[in-house]
Amino acid sequence: MNFFRHRNFARWLRWSAVAAGLLFASASFAADPIKIGQVAALSGPSAQSGEAMTRGLKLAIDEINAKGGLLGGRKLELIQRDDESNPPKGLIAARELIFKEKVAAFFGGLDTPVSLAIVPVANKEKVPFIGIWAAGTAITRNGANPNYVFRVSAVDALVDVRLLKHAEKLGAKKAGLILINNPWGESNEKGLKAAAENNKGITIVGVEKFENNDVDLVPQLTRLKQAGADVLILVGNAAPGAQVMKSRERMGWKVPVVSHWGISGGRFPELAGPTAGDAQFVQTYSFFGEQSPTGKKVIAELSKKYPEIKGPADIFSPVGTANAYDAMHLLAAAIEKAGSTDGDKIRQALESLGSYDGLIKSYKQPFTADNHDALGPDDYVMVHYQGNDIHPVK
Repeated sequence: MNFFRHRNFARWLRWSAVAAGLLFASASFAADPIKIGQVAALSGPSAQSGEAMTRGLKLAIDEINAKGGLLGGRKLELIQRDDESNPPKGLIAARELIFKEKVAAFFGGLDTPVSLAIVPVANKEKVPFIGIWAAGTAITRNGANPNYVFRVSAVDALVDVRLLKHAEKLGAKKAGLILINNPWGESNEKGLKAAAENNKGITIVGVEKFENNDVDLVPQLTRLKQAGADVLILVGNAAPGAQVMKSRERMGWKVPVVSHWGISGGRFPELAGPTAGDAQFVQTYSFFGEQSPTGKKVIAELSKKYPEIKGPADIFSPVGTANAYDAMHLLAAAIEKAGSTDGDKIRQALESLGSYDGLIKSYKQPFTADNHDALGPDDYVMVHYQGNDIHPVK
């Protein structure tokens, strides 16, 4: 009798252990974080823009986690990889996030060539990829069906229309294009020419290209001047964009400069020198001026999290922070709507999200199956540098 009691007790212990293990496993699964990836320039000349995007993502993630996370209590975890503004490194980083880290979705960084390198693998592996800076038109308009690439940022085809209209507003009639010699420059050359065809008030009189490491652009600018250009349309990042301004200054040419936003992604005022403020460029958001309740909250949270931020002037590369903040909240809403971290379900949820009162604007339906860009030309503002600060153009 004692033997049977002992055997039954042992059996009970084993079943108890199994049950406890199942309960523990279930609790652990519920608590597993949802991994969110980020591929960005976290080192090198564009590291400041990478940090700005990181701040926007982390700010939104902290808010979401403080409210209990997603999908019944799962917290968000940001996994980062540095692309060093290099397309092959960006592709390797994306593959690591997808295959090794098993991210539910991931965000892209500054450079159009890097983003274009990532697009095919995101679509093939069915993992949502959300751009939060790079503006190359083909990033989201990539021909894939279904398309897993979304964007909360500017779009070259729409920015180019705005740049020419602003140049015309400054009194220009003959635009000279000075463009970085890479896919981003090519995207804007195509977009600017298309915009000029629909704008009879301004024509393009010349197109010149430059490389990322060029330090003397006087020959290119001289040809544009000889062609009669009365405005320069600049497309390039901070370092080469600064060389354009310095070459213009050496020539003594006071021609207006209207620029894409690449010059806001680094140390442009320091590199360009005293004429940095002459360049007027596009942004999706400004922390200066009257702010919405969300804007006031974001500035306050940034100041609390980063003590060096005393006000709007201290928020560097502001579009990186603003775009990333809204994009993270939109992704979180999609994960909740999908009820899953499955990539295809998140894609479908992104395409059918309802309204969201964000930082940049109040989104009615940020994405559709046919349009994966949440921002349009009405969401762009023109700004310029005053010292190191970015202020709206009056």
